[in-house]
Amino acid sequence: MITRAGERVELGRYTISAGERMIYGQRVLGVVRVVDVPAGGCGRRYIVECGLTSMAELEAIVADYLEQAEIWDAVPAEPVCLLEITGLSR
Repeated sequence: MITRAGERVELGRYTISAGERMIYGQRVLGVVRVVDVPAGGCGRRYIVECGLTSMAELEAIVADYLEQAEIWDAVPAEPVCLLEITGLSR
């Protein structure tokens, strides 16, 4: 099987009550993906963004994501968190 995935690059880390998490970027089949994974390796992984077109866009998304994690003390990509912040859970 041939994989067309580039090297995984750490873009940031954050710690919330549930533990430490890491943000990685990786090019897969020519498309840049940003993922959020538990630092310990075990647990839920989330795709944060796909298809970024510039380094400025990547940096802005990562900075905003890390800021949201700090403010909410939660994984910003987690569906429950997204429902809460958009007010759709009410």
